[in-house]
Amino acid sequence: MNSTKQDDYLKDWQQREEIAEAMLPLIGRLYRDRNVVISVYGRTLINPSTIDILKAHRFARQILENELSVRDSYPLLKAISELDLAPSRIDIGKLTVRYQAQAAGEPVEQFVRRELTSVNTGKGSMRQEPQDIVLYGFGRIGRLLARLLIEKTGGGDKLRLRAAVVRKGSADDLIKRASLLRRDSVHGFFRGAITVDEQENAIVANGNMIRIIYADAPEEVDYTQYGIKDAIVIDNTGKWRDRDGLGRHLKAKGTSAVILTAPGKGDIPNIVYGVNNELISPLEKIFSAASCTTNAIVPVLKAVNDRFGIVHGHVETCHSYTNDQNLIDNYHKNNRRGRSAPLNMVITETGAAKAVAKALPELTGKLTGNAIRVPTPNVSLAILNLTLTEGTSVEELNRYLRDISLNSGLQQQIDYTNSPEVVSSDFVGSRHAGIVDSLATIVDGNRCVLYVWYDNEFGYSAQVVRIVEKMAGLELPALPA
Repeated sequence: MNSTKQDDYLKDWQQREEIAEAMLPLIGRLYRDRNVVISVYGRTLINPSTIDILKAHRFARQILENELSVRDSYPLLKAISELDLAPSRIDIGKLTVRYQAQAAGEPVEQFVRRELTSVNTGKGSMRQEPQDIVLYGFGRIGRLLARLLIEKTGGGDKLRLRAAVVRKGSADDLIKRASLLRRDSVHGFFRGAITVDEQENAIVANGNMIRIIYADAPEEVDYTQYGIKDAIVIDNTGKWRDRDGLGRHLKAKGTSAVILTAPGKGDIPNIVYGVNNELISPLEKIFSAASCTTNAIVPVLKAVNDRFGIVHGHVETCHSYTNDQNLIDNYHKNNRRGRSAPLNMVITETGAAKAVAKALPELTGKLTGNAIRVPTPNVSLAILNLTLTEGTSVEELNRYLRDISLNSGLQQQIDYTNSPEVVSSDFVGSRHAGIVDSLATIVDGNRCVLYVWYDNEFGYSAQVVRIVEKMAGLELPALPA
C-alpha cells in the first residue's frame, strides 16, 4: 500500500510538472509578443521556471483553502494564448476559479473570450517608442531597479534601461559593477546572462545594453550623445532631496523627469503607488517614491482607516541595518548609528509616521513612530499599534485584509500570510510593499496591533518601478475585473 501511494505521489507530480512545462512557452510568447503579463493570485509569472509556476499555484491554497492545480488553469491559459490580445495583466488563478464557479459547462474558449472582451482588441503598443530610463547611482536600490527594469523589457517597446551614472571607482570599474549586478549576497544570482562591452563602457544584461557613465554632478551629463532622449532619471543616491537639488537632473540634455528613491522635501509629491497615484501628472517633473517603510505601512493604514477608522496610533519598525551604519564601532555623525550594525539593536528615528500624512492627509497628526535597526541585512517589520473608531475582532480584521490583498486596488501593495512558521528571510524578494502576518494580529475591542513584513530593498524597488510605469503611461489593465 505504501509503495502504491509513493508511486501515486510521484506520478501526480510528474504529470503536473509536464503541464507546467507546456505552460512555459505560452506565458513567454504572451509576454514577449503582446506584453500580456500572466499571474496567479498576484504572483507574476515573468520568465518563470516550471517550479515557479507550480509554486504560484500552490500559494493559492492559503487563499482558496484548496490547492489550485495546473490541470485546471492550463486549458484557460491555452485559450488565452489563442486570442488577439492587447497589453494587459491577466490572473489565470482568479480566472480559473471564476470559471469553476460560474461557467456551468460553458466551453473554456467561449468563457475566456467573454471575460477578456475588453482586451481582445488586437496587438498594440502602449507607446510608439520605449521610455528611456537612467539610473543615477548604482548601489543597493539601483542594482535591484536594474534587475526589475531588465525583466520588464518584454518586446522592447516599454521601459528601456539605457544607462547608469556613477563616479569612477577604479581601472576595472566596469567589471566590478557588472559583477555586483550578477551576484547579490541577499537576493542571489541575476536571472540571465551578463557580459561587458568595454568599447561602449557598458554592461549587457539579457540583451539590454546599459552604458556606465561617469560624472560628478547631474548637469554634467549630455545623455543625447548616447542616443538617450526624454529619459526618466531615477536618483537612488539620496544626495539631493529638495526641488533645487533634484532639478539639476533636468538641466542635463536628454532628460524629462526625475524620481527620487527617498522621501522628498518641501512641495515634492511623495508617491506611495496604489494610494495617491493621482498626484502623478505630466505637469510635474519631480517626484519622490517616499521611503520603504512609508510604502509598507501606508497601504495597510489606508485599508484599515477606510473600513474601521483610525483615531490614533504608534508605528514601530524593526528595520534591517543599512549601508549608512558602521560594520564595527566607529565615528558616525548620528547618535547610536556609530555602533556596530551586525552586533546591536540600535534605536533610531524614523520619519515614516510623519510621512504618512503626505500620502494620507486624513491621518495627519494621528501617528507617532520610532525605529530599531536590527542585525539582519534585509527584510524589516512594521508594528502598527492602532486605536480604531469602531471595534472589531481578529477574524473580521484579518478576513478584511485578506480580501483587500486579493480583490482591491491595493492588491500589488498588500500581501497576506497565515503561515505559523514564517520568519523575515521568507520574504526576501517579495514584490509587495508589505505583507500582513495574520497569525500575529491582536485585537481588543477598538484596539489592534498589526504586524507587517516588508522587503525594504526589493519590495520598495518594485513600488518605484510601478511609479515609473505610471509616469510613462504603461499601466496595464488587470483582468478579470
